Amino acid sequence: MSRILFALTSHDRKGPAGADAAPSGFYLSEVSHPYQVLVDAGHVIDFVSPQGGRTHVDGLDLNDPVNAAFWNDRALRKATENTLAPAQIDPRAYAAIFYAGGHATMWDFPDNGELAAIAANIYERGGVVAAVCHGPAGLVNIKLPNGRHLVDGKDVSAFTNDEERAVGLYDTVPFLLADVLQERGARHLPAPNFQAQVVVSERLVTGQNPSSAKGVAEAMLPLLGN
Repeated sequence: MSRILFALTSHDRKGPAGADAAPSGFYLSEVSHPYQVLVDAGHVIDFVSPQGGRTHVDGLDLNDPVNAAFWNDRALRKATENTLAPAQIDPRAYAAIFYAGGHATMWDFPDNGELAAIAANIYERGGVVAAVCHGPAGLVNIKLPNGRHLVDGKDVSAFTNDEERAVGLYDTVPFLLADVLQERGARHLPAPNFQAQVVVSERLVTGQNPSSAKGVAEAMLPLLGN
């Protein structure tokens, strides 16, 4: 059994703070499906967000039975509404960190140095760093003690430019995630729009979109000793 840290966005909209923009938050299936895989394998999950406390949900599709089971579990719902703050986290307690997606992550994950330091610590100690969809926004500024970006020289998957165009947010997001990952030295490996794509590169596991969320967790298991 290992402890795994799920990072959820604190942001609540598809735009900068205070903007008149569509609501957003963590994308539910990108939390519920990985959660089920990892808990079923015997791992324990804690939730953290850049600001701690309340988070917001996007993609609230309760016709998905995995989503419904997660959302209707009072303890789990309370955990996502009362997340830990980065200052409360001891990275040494965790074997992995998983950055869940949702467009809102694009506004608060990249520049959160505290979460980046937690992820770097976990990775340097032999742990796993994982992310899905827009969750890799949390990876773009993680640097290892050698001064290199975590993603430098690694293969990655993330929400693509074409997918941003398809959902009408190409000109809304503050940057194009795939482009910035490549600027940091990563090799971005895209699949066709909205098709599952999971990439494992050393102890970094990334997925392209919501269809990839379960697969990211499944790919984490061997790295966690399952």
